Amino acid sequence: MKPRHKRGAFIAGGLVAVSLAAYFVLNAFESNLVFFFTPTQIVSGEAPKNRTFRVGGMVKEGSVKRNDLTVSFVVTDTAKDVPVSYTGILPDLFREGKGVVAQGKLGMDGHFTASEVLAKHDENYMPPEAQHALDQAQKTIKTLK
Repeated sequence: MKPRHKRGAFIAGGLVAVSLAAYFVLNAFESNLVFFFTPTQIVSGEAPKNRTFRVGGMVKEGSVKRNDLTVSFVVTDTAKDVPVSYTGILPDLFREGKGVVAQGKLGMDGHFTASEVLAKHDENYMPPEAQHALDQAQKTIKTLK
């Protein structure tokens, strides 16, 4: 092989290796990416079925039902509601009427099965996504009146 051909093969091999590495990194990033949806977006069909994502809003008053370690509750953005079930120990700050973000999957029946539940950490904090969702829902309700 001539030196020119060796150099070309080396450059082509390097490009293939870099492309392969970029593919694996992007593929891993995409599989770990978790999107946030509001109850209104979920009810309108914007959320993916059988793929992990987060839903956030307020725990609806009177909706928490416990059965051993399984807890069922409703997450609301004051416009729409999403039923959620979670099996495990809830955070100490989980309460009705307080902000919550749940991560899990939406079933074909519209029921959200959470694998993780996060609650706000003090009286003044709410996850930014959940606060934005509640603000948007309030604007929608005001425009409908």
